[in-house]
This record gives sequence, C-alpha cells and structure tokens, in this order.
Amino acid sequence: MNRPFLALMRQLKKRAQFLNAARGQRFAGRFFVLQARAVSENEPGIGYTVTKRTGNSPERSRIKRRLRAAVLACQDQFIEQHDYVLIGRRATLSAPFSTLVEKLSHAIAYLHKKETAG
Repeated sequence: MNRPFLALMRQLKKRAQFLNAARGQRFAGRFFVLQARAVSENEPGIGYTVTKRTGNSPERSRIKRRLRAAVLACQDQFIEQHDYVLIGRRATLSAPFSTLVEKLSHAIAYLHKKETAG
C-alpha cells in the first residue's frame, strides 16, 4: 500500500513518544482526541491509538484507517517540530468522512492557537 504522507510525517511507534505527546495540548471531541506537543524533530510525527473498549479488531482497524485518511486530507496543517497522537472513538465509524476532516482541521487549529496564546 502506498502511503505518500509517511514521507512527510514520522510514525510514532514507541510508548515514550505517545506519552510525551500526552503531556502536551489536548483537544477532545466526539470522534477523536488529538494530543500535540512540540519536539526537536524537524518533521511532524503522528501516532494512532484505539483502545479495545472501542470495539473488536475489525472495528478498531476501520477507525484507524478512517483517521489515517483524515490526516492525509489535512496533512498541510500539521506543523513541523510537533508530535500528534489521535485517539479514535467509536463515533468515528458512523461519521461522514467530510465531518471527520472538518473536525480534525478544527482540532489542529485549536491546539496551535491555544499553544501560541499560552
């Protein structure tokens, strides 16, 4: 599978990277939680988490696929030197894709506006 956004964004794979992002800014919405924190890396990093409470394996995989596609649609809004973690919620399964993209775009703008303000 060709994933062009991986060239522009690092994949977060280690627990320490996820925990570091959790200590940063946070946006909690109906479809997902977005956490972001400034880091020393040049390109932005992205990680995905969907807990077992959310559903069975195929449902969790579908949530992650939908979130990856939303990230691809909003990739120009992610800022360098930041790590992001998307925590998927069950409502992601039934949400229209355009709504997911809109909410993700809003969440990114909200986090960076909050970061510069405080």
